[in-house]
Amino acid sequence: MIQPVLQDDAFLANVTAARAEFDPGRLFVWWLGQSGFLLCHQGRCLLFDPYLSDSLTRKYAATDKPHVRLTARVVEPARLDFIEAVTSSHNHTDHLDAETLLPIFSANSSTRLVLLRANLSFASERLGAAARPRFVPLADGESASAGPFTFTAVPAAHEQPAPEFGGFVATVGPFRIYHSGDTVMFAGLIERLRPLRIDLALLPINGRAPERRVAGNLDGPEAARLARAIGARWVVPCHYDMFAFNTASPADFVVECARLGQACAVLHPGQCWSLPD
Repeated sequence: MIQPVLQDDAFLANVTAARAEFDPGRLFVWWLGQSGFLLCHQGRCLLFDPYLSDSLTRKYAATDKPHVRLTARVVEPARLDFIEAVTSSHNHTDHLDAETLLPIFSANSSTRLVLLRANLSFASERLGAAARPRFVPLADGESASAGPFTFTAVPAAHEQPAPEFGGFVATVGPFRIYHSGDTVMFAGLIERLRPLRIDLALLPINGRAPERRVAGNLDGPEAARLARAIGARWVVPCHYDMFAFNTASPADFVVECARLGQACAVLHPGQCWSLPD
């Protein structure tokens, strides 16, 4: 099993140190595995689409589509007691996981969940009615704030465009971060994102393979080309090395970024990376 660079106590100590740095021109980023990221700016923190449980491994253990975990969990979600906002880009469990979100809510009385308006009912059923006051629902093009972070919903196509799939552009300080959720390329995406002047794009690279029997995403070269086309200053790949049946290597992504002159960073789970202003 892949071990995180930093895990549990060591990971939290690293986050605490980063939160103590109040340079407005630095953004700290940790990959938590799959599409999950922790971001902190001037001590204030958000989570994009965290999956920090074994719920899917247990759910599919006795089926013909086992979700064998490849990477050990970075941290227990209940220990993340400093989160002001968390996103869910769509309803798949690795992006909307009750076993991850409910402990985070218990540890943080004011955490808000930014999600798509089309997914309100589903999220209420999965997380319980008590969680609903925390919801910040957005439709395509709408914006709202949670703590110091402003979120704008943008469309996504997990094979096909639909209001249940989306991404978010988060703004904090001088930084604009695009988390695409699960998506493939589709007409209008580049034109929608280019004017937003993205500093950091967080994009899936696991691609599409019919034998997996799950909806597909960008592959590595496509993610590199999308980042370049929208003018992102940096791009970080995700959505790989979590489940054995649905993963990919970032090698082709790195090669394509180099060919295009696109700045990229490939993170290891639990690794801290700092984006400069």
